[in-house]
Amino acid sequence: MTTSFTVTGVEGVPLIKPGDDLAAILIAAVGEQDIQLLDGDIIVIAQKIVSKAEGRLVDLSAVDPSAEASKLAEKTDKNPQHVELILQESREIVRSKPGVIVVEHRLGHVLANAGIDRSNVEAPTDGESALLLPVDPDASAAALKDRFEAHWNRELGVLIADSVGRAWRLGTVGIAIGAAGVASLHDQRGDPDLFGRPMETTVTGHADAIASAATLLMGEAAEATPAAVVRGVVRGEPAPARSINRPKAEDMFR
Repeated sequence: MTTSFTVTGVEGVPLIKPGDDLAAILIAAVGEQDIQLLDGDIIVIAQKIVSKAEGRLVDLSAVDPSAEASKLAEKTDKNPQHVELILQESREIVRSKPGVIVVEHRLGHVLANAGIDRSNVEAPTDGESALLLPVDPDASAAALKDRFEAHWNRELGVLIADSVGRAWRLGTVGIAIGAAGVASLHDQRGDPDLFGRPMETTVTGHADAIASAATLLMGEAAEATPAAVVRGVVRGEPAPARSINRPKAEDMFR
């Protein structure tokens, strides 16, 4: 058990473009900042730069909305092209009202607008772009982990973090949508509490807690700190971030 941990922002990362070698760019930024990585460090990376590097930018003017998308766009007062992308990225529409569409994303996350983002996204000269989530964030995290470990010769963890809203609380928080070399959940069932009573239901969101801590420093707007190094947190038994998603059969609200 640790009594303290640190979060260090990785600065000097340039604007990422489709096809960029993200691992090489982050390695260079860490080196320029003279961050000396240690075994057990966890590198948290904003989803946005992973998606950009992987070419997940879509020109909205090139999207042809379906009849379903046009109808839902009218109901929710949204751009029909944007809604079409939401439908393409989703398994199910969970809720909708003017201004918001909550879906089950194809990756299993339940979130607003399929995680499609238009903030801090470069637009084409005559239109607007939207940024989709990575195709497979766990695979993206694993590939970055391999590159980082080969370069620094350290045992590291990698999380890909995104910000989402909560159904019963205001404000967004950072969560892990991709994980490699880090426990996604920490099952404490059976562990004794302060009075020796075995805990019966406690499973902590380990990767989400780390991602949230890093997001406090990385920011949401113009901070330009799209990655952070977290030190002093136990990595635990590695598991992909997709294992965090609650199975629909256990979802009491759907």
